[in-house]
Amino acid sequence: MKALIQRVSEAKVVVDGESVGAIGPGLLVLLGVEKGDGEANAARLLDKLLAYRIFPDEQQRMNRSLVEAQGGLLIVSQFTLAADTSKGLRPSFSDAAPPAEAERLYEFMLASARAKHPVVASGRFGADMKVHLVNDGPVTFLLRA
Repeated sequence: MKALIQRVSEAKVVVDGESVGAIGPGLLVLLGVEKGDGEANAARLLDKLLAYRIFPDEQQRMNRSLVEAQGGLLIVSQFTLAADTSKGLRPSFSDAAPPAEAERLYEFMLASARAKHPVVASGRFGADMKVHLVNDGPVTFLLRA
């Protein structure tokens, strides 16, 4: 399981012209589910997302977590993160989890996040989404679980 995370001032997901999820300051998480991933991977990744210290403290050092910063969490499914780009000029998605399993783990991640964090928003699994964001920093990391 991979998560491309971006510290944002704000972010939202639009589907068919309608905003389906939005946050103010916090983390935008683009989530890629790979074959072999399970609930344990999702739980580990969520714990890391909530505790990862990338928000500024009083000295402007990246020393505070999302929980400490009281930021929002916007989780968006993105199967292209599971692509193998090591050969040729076209990505292979053979490492991506089958859609039904990826959706189950995405929903598990959302439910777990909502149980642990007060501000959680999401995209819509499988939809053609337009993701709007203001990257704060910019600060972007790729996490694996």
